[in-house]
Amino acid sequence: MASMTSTITMLCVYNNHRHKCSSSSSFIPRVVLCHKQQQQHNNNDKKFDKIVQKIPRREIILKSSELAIIGAIFQFGGKKPEYLGVQKSTPALALCPATKNCISTSEDITDLTHYTPPWNYNGRGRKKPVSQGEAMEELLQVIKSTKADKSDPKIVEKKNDYVHVEYQSPILGLVDDVEFWFPPGKNATVEYRSASRVGNFDFDANRKRIKALRVELEKKGWESNERF
Repeated sequence: MASMTSTITMLCVYNNHRHKCSSSSSFIPRVVLCHKQQQQHNNNDKKFDKIVQKIPRREIILKSSELAIIGAIFQFGGKKPEYLGVQKSTPALALCPATKNCISTSEDITDLTHYTPPWNYNGRGRKKPVSQGEAMEELLQVIKSTKADKSDPKIVEKKNDYVHVEYQSPILGLVDDVEFWFPPGKNATVEYRSASRVGNFDFDANRKRIKALRVELEKKGWESNERF
């Protein structure tokens, strides 16, 4: 889209709140999470891409220790997003940014890049239904025991109906934020969101991790509303 010289007013969405904001450059598509947060996210992406592009593929494998030091220096883990958690205006987990390294049950089902179906902890394979508290314990157990991509899970926040887990990669220290939320009601639904803090692509790492967790939970009687 061509750049506009005059200031324009556009509708931004942040934490499911709609408000007006101005732009003197080009129009920003889709969802604007937060100007400051997005700027920091972009700066981290540029640092990461600049370093990785200068390192041949073979050296990335052979020099993992050096990469770990580089990751620590440039803080590829990124800053924890301020918009995590259950949104206040409309109870739901946050939407994804435009980057292709995030999935969320809050997205529209037509968004094939970011949408992922919620879970039901009292699936058809469970003989005796369990309570939300029992389902939460099953979820925590699977989170702690499942390491699909060799990232170490760290539970940083836990409530009766919400869990926030950080997954950190062993080499560069990249951090993914994974959230699980049990909405109020009696339908045994679990919503979730999994997103990388930096970068534009994740090579389906978030989706694969969620699938690995779901496979283990299915052994306990959970199920997905639909397969992916």
